[in-house]
Amino acid sequence: MNPLASQLNEIVEKENPHVFAMLSEVGRQLFFPKGILSQSAEAKQKAHKLNATIGIAKEGGGAMVLPSVMDSVCGLTAEESLTYAPSFGIPQLRAAWRDSLFQKNPSLAGKSVSMPVVTNGITHAISIFADVWVDPGDVIVLPDMMWGNYNMILGVRRKAVVRQFNLFTEVGGFDVDALEQRVRAEAETHDKVIVLLNFPQNPTGYTVTEDEADRIVAVLTAVAESGTNVIAVCDDAYFGLVYEEGILKESIFSRLLDKHPRLLGVKLDGATKEMYVWGLRVGFITYGCPVSGEPAGFYEALERKTAGGIRGNISNCSHLSQSIVLKAISDLAYPVQREQKYELLKNRAHKVKAVLADPKYSAAWDVYPFNSGYFMCIRLKTVNAETLRVHLLDRYGVGLIALGDHDLRVAFSCLEESDVQELFDIVFQGVQDLS
Repeated sequence: MNPLASQLNEIVEKENPHVFAMLSEVGRQLFFPKGILSQSAEAKQKAHKLNATIGIAKEGGGAMVLPSVMDSVCGLTAEESLTYAPSFGIPQLRAAWRDSLFQKNPSLAGKSVSMPVVTNGITHAISIFADVWVDPGDVIVLPDMMWGNYNMILGVRRKAVVRQFNLFTEVGGFDVDALEQRVRAEAETHDKVIVLLNFPQNPTGYTVTEDEADRIVAVLTAVAESGTNVIAVCDDAYFGLVYEEGILKESIFSRLLDKHPRLLGVKLDGATKEMYVWGLRVGFITYGCPVSGEPAGFYEALERKTAGGIRGNISNCSHLSQSIVLKAISDLAYPVQREQKYELLKNRAHKVKAVLADPKYSAAWDVYPFNSGYFMCIRLKTVNAETLRVHLLDRYGVGLIALGDHDLRVAFSCLEESDVQELFDIVFQGVQDLS
């Protein structure tokens, strides 16, 4: 094992041995290399005369650029857009995002969390999380309705075992009892259980109520207290897009991270949906859990392992994308602009609910609970989902996503409010066609 990895392991184990036990074999081996990177960083501070360390081309005291490239970059210098960013992410962006976590999640007040590490979007964050924390054979607990790429990243690539539970109760809420039964069953045969919580949820557009969130936290805390290490991974890709009262508006991460030394909270979020910049690919990984001593060194060790995973994966994330996000969230107009887009999506969600309240649809489908995010789902009663999807596409030019035999996912996020009625009328007509 590299001595740098051993040093990081000693820090983590000293401050929280349970978290050290949760690391994957890869995670224990990970470190952030010194070598060229650390020498270049040192030279950046001290080489006031000549600096010949970093692998970029320079000209006239600045980065060498092509005017045809810079013509497309407005408001940022070449140093802010075209040069390499640190594998951890731009320091100013990491600090700004951490500050925003406390602003958006008041329950974090007085609690300690790591500095966010920048990833290439939240999908990359899940992949890096898997490298650091998931071994082949580890159990990942997920609902029966889930984003399909979880299985690709965690099951196929990391060879974890995906165990599912029933997402909704018969009366239309989150099935906390089903989650508890699944987690407790896995805890009987595994020293570590990973639970992935995605709110607002893809594909259903459901976020738990305040009471459901409290019950989930109680379940995971109780399992940790019983002696099983629990990693609660919070995929907050659609954070903030909650459209009803009584629904959890903060990340459930805020309620988990100080409950028990055996309970590690991992927050995966990003600018992707929060800022409507899907192609910029800026995500973050943030850690939180009880620490016996000084949390700063403990979290730095986890950050260095995570950044080491990024360094050995894609080296670093886009400097241009990070600078754009940093500049946007620093803009005084940003909160107002974000609120305006939120209201548009909220109105679309309410329009969908109003349209689907029409009893004429009841013979064709049931509506899964939804209150947030980009999506909602219907459960077809009389026709196959894939058959209907193809029929709607071929005959009416309408595109939806089929999930299994009975479910259709509708992304109301990409519909104008005025299109909602027409969409569901066409789907209803398609069901009648096939019936």
